[in-house]
Amino acid sequence: MPMDRERRRLLQASFALGLAASTPAFATPRIEHSTARTRSGRILGLRDGDLHVFRGIPYGADTAAYRFQPPRREAPWRGTRTALAFGNSAPQSGNDGPGSEDCLFLNVTTPGLRDGGRRPILVYIHGGGYNNGSGSDPLYDGRRLCAAGDVVVVTVNHRLNAFGYLHLGEFDERFASSGNAGQLDLVAALQWVRDHAAEFGGDAGNVTVFGQSGGGAKIATLMAMPAARGLFHRAWTMSGQQVTAAGPRAAAQRARLYMDALGARDVDALSHLPMASLVAALRTRDPSRVEDSSLYFGPVMDGNALPRHPFWPDAPPQSAVIPMVIGNTRDETRAFLGNDPANFSLGWGELPEKLRKQQYVDIDPHEVIAEYRQLYPHYTPSEVFFAATTAGRSWRGAVEELEARAAQGGNTWAYQLDWYPDTDQGRRTRAFHTLDIPLVFDNIAQPGSRTGTSDEARNVAAAMRDVLLAFARSGDPRTGATASWSPYSLPRRETMVFGATPTMQDDPRGGERRLYRRAPFVQRGTF
Repeated sequence: MPMDRERRRLLQASFALGLAASTPAFATPRIEHSTARTRSGRILGLRDGDLHVFRGIPYGADTAAYRFQPPRREAPWRGTRTALAFGNSAPQSGNDGPGSEDCLFLNVTTPGLRDGGRRPILVYIHGGGYNNGSGSDPLYDGRRLCAAGDVVVVTVNHRLNAFGYLHLGEFDERFASSGNAGQLDLVAALQWVRDHAAEFGGDAGNVTVFGQSGGGAKIATLMAMPAARGLFHRAWTMSGQQVTAAGPRAAAQRARLYMDALGARDVDALSHLPMASLVAALRTRDPSRVEDSSLYFGPVMDGNALPRHPFWPDAPPQSAVIPMVIGNTRDETRAFLGNDPANFSLGWGELPEKLRKQQYVDIDPHEVIAEYRQLYPHYTPSEVFFAATTAGRSWRGAVEELEARAAQGGNTWAYQLDWYPDTDQGRRTRAFHTLDIPLVFDNIAQPGSRTGTSDEARNVAAAMRDVLLAFARSGDPRTGATASWSPYSLPRRETMVFGATPTMQDDPRGGERRLYRRAPFVQRGTF
């Protein structure tokens, strides 16, 4: 007889998780499931050895009916809801698109249910700037972290781009918080985690938020949001900073450009347009930003949800007691500028104009090139290009945040990833933006990882995984391999450099840091 619908879904989910990979041919795998109770009803997940895996758990209602407004609680359901597949991503273009406005979902992997375990909870916030991405990437699979550290891992989807960060408060006071709706979604997710910690074997008093690129920027912003106070207790950011937010005037100007592109006279008209039209209009050009082809959407200092800049003129006082790790990769921009073969064969004559378009810093390119040639005499023009674009983008923001935290009093730790696989491709892209994701998750064998699975890659992954787990447990990232790691301070600027073997350095790339001090820092979005 045909298997029933529920068993079919369980079987499909088991294959997606890799649980049935070792099942003999023609045999039906034995499927175990787990159940949990949430505030809105019971959910059914899968059992993976000693772990319980739940996917697509709603933490908020469908946002289509209240577009651009703060999140609302999900509706309760009767019976048991299956939590076997990832929920919808947010509306967006690209690989995770088109998505849906019904996108407030999270995923939980845990070693225990209702067992009083009080495990550290790690909540991962995905990258993709504020424009795209989701919590379902295979590199974010939390099973290896759970197994190695006896922790609970949560990943989350939330509203992005215009749906989550379009500032409409200047046009209609009903939408005063629309420029931070995506951030408020994250607050709602963290509230859900707090309220359900015991059900999933976690400790509501020990929540670590960690995220890469845009995820790190969202975390920096949460640290300055009153609504997020007390919802997390440690923060780990990877190549993602948010020193300043958009001001309301500039954000309103971008919103008007977006509305004009859609032919929407007012917010009511905008609220009733099809989702697909709003996604298509995300490509609207901002004439004030020559380096980008589309409008920037990100957090807004609206005086309400976000009353101040995240890390200017100082670190947010409300988060002073939260231990924080701020990390970066040595060769960030090779992740995307490295896609153009011409950037690997630059000459000195064409380099100034290339830097003028890409370095994001108001310093004469000839001055930048002269300084790099003095600091690194062996660098080729292409190596100067990648180093300068990296330093002038996210790394500069990391330095700003680290110095602000150090001035505030400490409990901040800095790292830099210098390691990369010793292959032809690895030597070309080096320690590029996102390389640390599979290392921190210890997911180097997952699809999308470009670390390789050599013994050296496994050792680096184990070291980075272990410092994350130590940090989540105690607020101190030091382990055996990183016992010498000192908190970041001024003027030493202590930094753990992850190579084949972790080593401590004071003020790595200090010459570059001093170079970019010649111009004021300006936040230009995030990757």
